Amino acid sequence: MDENKDRIKSADEIRGGEEIKDHGKRREIIKTIIIIFLAVMLVLTFFSNTIMNRSLAEITSERTSSGKLTERIRGSGMVMSNQSWEVTVDGNKTIDTLNCKNGSEVKKGDVLFTVSAGDTEALTAAEDELEQLELDYQKSLLTPAADYSSENQAIKNAREDLANAIAKRDTAAAGLSGAKAAKEQYENDKTENQYYTKLQGKLQSVISAIDSDEYIAAPAEYTNDILAVKNEADTAEADYNSSCTVYTALTADGSAASEDEIAAARADMEAKETARNEARDRYETEKYALRSEIADKLADAETEAEFYAARISAYESDNAGAGMSIDELNADITAKQRDLENMITALGKTQKSDENTKKMNDLDIGAKKKVVDKAREKVEKLRKETGTVDVVSKYSGIVSGINVKPGDTTVPEMPVMTVDLADEGYTTEITVEADKAKKIKKGITAEVVNNWSGGTEAVLTDIKNDTVPGSKNRILVFSITGDVDSGSYIELSIPCGGGNYDSIVPKNAIGHDKDGDFVLTVVSKSSPLGNRYYAERVAVEVLASDETSSAVSGNLGYGEYIITASSKPVSPKDQVRMKDK
Repeated sequence: MDENKDRIKSADEIRGGEEIKDHGKRREIIKTIIIIFLAVMLVLTFFSNTIMNRSLAEITSERTSSGKLTERIRGSGMVMSNQSWEVTVDGNKTIDTLNCKNGSEVKKGDVLFTVSAGDTEALTAAEDELEQLELDYQKSLLTPAADYSSENQAIKNAREDLANAIAKRDTAAAGLSGAKAAKEQYENDKTENQYYTKLQGKLQSVISAIDSDEYIAAPAEYTNDILAVKNEADTAEADYNSSCTVYTALTADGSAASEDEIAAARADMEAKETARNEARDRYETEKYALRSEIADKLADAETEAEFYAARISAYESDNAGAGMSIDELNADITAKQRDLENMITALGKTQKSDENTKKMNDLDIGAKKKVVDKAREKVEKLRKETGTVDVVSKYSGIVSGINVKPGDTTVPEMPVMTVDLADEGYTTEITVEADKAKKIKKGITAEVVNNWSGGTEAVLTDIKNDTVPGSKNRILVFSITGDVDSGSYIELSIPCGGGNYDSIVPKNAIGHDKDGDFVLTVVSKSSPLGNRYYAERVAVEVLASDETSSAVSGNLGYGEYIITASSKPVSPKDQVRMKDK
């Protein structure tokens, strides 16, 4: 029993020892866990700022600056040749071979392509054109010479008027007598002139009556005798017509008249015809005799009227200054002298203008002659053409367009090929806003951005309105020189003038949203674990820009940090981390 108790005791002791040992082991484990936890917490505490920063957007920033900025506008446009030659073929011909392709450089005299022989339609059209051109040329040779007879007569009359005015002045100064007799003669001349003028009207009415055989309105003193002769002729005409009517009735079908009656009627008709002819001849003789007489009287009356009219005019001209003072007569002389000088000056100007016009007409005639000669050469060429014909280049340049292929048929006036004349230069046009165009002046040189080969230059030659209806934009026209090809695109950077600005920021730092332009500045805030950095939106207005920077106005201080790039999108008030320098 005791042994068993001892054995049992030993077992209990052993079990109790094991329990004590396990409890100590758990305590060691718990202690270790607590130490590890505290160590982890300590590490997290010390490195929390670094861990958090790794999750934030990493930004690149630059400070705002101030100073001078040269504003630039960027744009692109297609390069166009200043002058090109469109190669055409007369008539409908077949393209046999093409000796060049787009972009090929050709020299004057190089064969561009070959075509088949010309056709008769082209020759006919060329001959018709030549005929019309020759007609126009001949018409242009018929331009009449300038006639200055009226101007010269007017100058002659003005000289005479001036001489008469001087004579009047001299006569008035000498106090010549005889004015009363001249006045009486003047009144008598007026009476005679009125008489002969009235006589002309009467004689003219007589001639009109004779020519029309109507004497009712003519004066009776000249027409009574001829009117009686006319009445006799009219009566003889009526008698003859009556006898013709009787004879016609007797000889009509179904008439019961005897041969004696018919013979008597015919004899009567013939007798009256003779009387009619004699009366008519007498009237015509008398009428023409009277007309000749009246015409002579009319000529005499016209001569007399002109004679007295001339004397009246001379008196009125000689006495136009009657009653005028010497000063008034001198003033009249001065006015006539100025009129004469003005006429001479005007004639000189007219002659000079006509001389210039004649020179221009001569140039036009010369040009038409050249056109005729070319048309004649064209006809001769078409007449001589046989087989295939080489079409050669008239100029040196670059082939910029080919509109046909071998086997195609040409159409008159259709460009077969286009050759840009490189020596004439190139242009390009760029559209910009009107307010920006105001900052640009003709003559500036723009930077060619895509000038990979170098040596290309762009100079602004013109600023014109946009042709798009309603557009307020402007078109900038640049002259392009250097290594360029027609049809290629060129990108330009255009300087618009410079200025000094308080706030200049990188161009890529400017953002835009519904509220307008803005930049994101970097704001620093202190914390127990160090400084924290946040993005803040600042509204700005872009004043000017160049290739890399923009001048802005807004609530920005000098030297403020501006976010220019970030590892991921950043919004206002986001916490960010600065990129390590």
